[in-house]
Amino acid sequence: MKSVLFVCLGNICRSPTGEGVFQHFVEQTGRAHDIKIDSAGTIDYHTGNPADSRMIQHASRRGYQLTSRSRKVNTNDLQEFDLVIAMDRNNHRDLLAIENQPSAELKLLSHFLDDQFPVDVPDPYYGGPAGFETVLDMIEAACPSILKHLDTKRA
Repeated sequence: MKSVLFVCLGNICRSPTGEGVFQHFVEQTGRAHDIKIDSAGTIDYHTGNPADSRMIQHASRRGYQLTSRSRKVNTNDLQEFDLVIAMDRNNHRDLLAIENQPSAELKLLSHFLDDQFPVDVPDPYYGGPAGFETVLDMIEAACPSILKHLDTKRA
């Protein structure tokens, strides 16, 4: 079984959306039992909380369910997951501060996107509705490349 962990700052907007959208994508491809999908944050401020209600609302309009609870990423995550996807360069840097030589492959979400998208997935927390839609657009666009990348990794 392959595994992927999505990581943002608080694990209430971007990373639970990565988890929920990618989970939906792999279910649609019949691969739900082949891939473990989770999300976490680099801070523990929101531990135990569901995703931001605005993010849940925007995701549900597109048919996605965000059911995870926030948790902080830990060193075991960086050793046990095959692929850890950071939503922005700050998250990437924070992950390397937790474990500077992770066993997991560490990538930015933008690695799986073309040049029309920014390098960092913008944090929609303090913005308006367009920010939540941008997060969804970016994650949806990245899903096929993420799955293809996981398929190229050795078991």
